[in-house]
Amino acid sequence: MTLSDFIQPEAAAGALDALSLWVGLLVLWLVVLSFGVVGQRRRLKVAFGDGGHVSLTAAGRAFGNAAEYVPAGLIALLLLALTGATPLLIHSLGATLLAGRVIHAGGLLFQKGPSLGRILGMALTYAVLLFAAGLLIGQAVG
Repeated sequence: MTLSDFIQPEAAAGALDALSLWVGLLVLWLVVLSFGVVGQRRRLKVAFGDGGHVSLTAAGRAFGNAAEYVPAGLIALLLLALTGATPLLIHSLGATLLAGRVIHAGGLLFQKGPSLGRILGMALTYAVLLFAAGLLIGQAVG
């Protein structure tokens, strides 16, 4: 495979439509995770911090971790879309990023300690970030 298999300038309009879907879904996921934190705070009557409650710590980290990784992924997808990535590439990376974030959050929220969900979720997230970074660097220097 070559860079031209993934980057085709005439595909930019379709790639932006694809990107819109994944931005919308990932933003909704952040809101869902945020509601989880707010719900835990209300239930446990904790205004700040975690109050020593493991469930609130987990909810906060599930949201925080997504908030840390999703923006970098979306910026990479945006730049790929603007520079001619195919809609299929944007959909593939967007779906993988969302899956990684959902699986990772599940590993934090429903499993104790190190978990397969956390490991798999981060592996998927890193795969998207590294692949996108490679394409962007390849485009910049190629």
